Amino acid sequence: MLVAHLTVICEGKEVLDVGFDDFFVVSKVMAETIDLSGDGGVLKTVVRKAKDDAIAPSDSLPLVDVHYEGTLENGEVFDTTHEDNSIFSFEVGQGAVIKAWDIALRTMKVGEVAKITCKPEYAYGTVGSPPEIPPNATLIFEVELVACRPRKGSSMGSVSDEKARLEELKKQRELAAATKEEEKKKREEAKAAAAARVQAKLDAKKGKGKGKGK
Repeated sequence: MLVAHLTVICEGKEVLDVGFDDFFVVSKVMAETIDLSGDGGVLKTVVRKAKDDAIAPSDSLPLVDVHYEGTLENGEVFDTTHEDNSIFSFEVGQGAVIKAWDIALRTMKVGEVAKITCKPEYAYGTVGSPPEIPPNATLIFEVELVACRPRKGSSMGSVSDEKARLEELKKQRELAAATKEEEKKKREEAKAAAAARVQAKLDAKKGKGKGKGK
């Protein structure tokens, strides 16, 4: 017999009891979580996918530019680039950032937005980073990879190749900026539509219940 309702589970918690039609709407907004470290220490969920042909950090493009927001498990924001729309830049794989970031950024492409959950051993450990980050804190970041660049002075081939690379970076940045709000709006609309349908079904059931009581 076909089950009429499904329970949506997110991060081990029951978040919604929905019918099949609503489940497919909700599931589009809830992406798969990937264990990057193999021990649950660094978890990645893609919030917005990059284009298939987007570039990624590499030995020749180790410098990255990112937007991010970091929160504690209780939702408290401890650091963000969104308030002043600034860019944070660093070289991947050189220990310039927490271990979780070095692991996660290698898996991202320009234009991608991902939620990165970092256990203490891949973040600030037993010491923390007072006063914002307490000891043994699990951190949650939403990171957008804006660009990848070569080290200053690195040889990147001919001048035409360099110009083409810069043009591609420019296009990737423009695409990321242009689609960010659109994707956010689509996710919000999908969530709202699913919630409205679920509520309508609940209201309909309540109405039937009242009718039987008369």
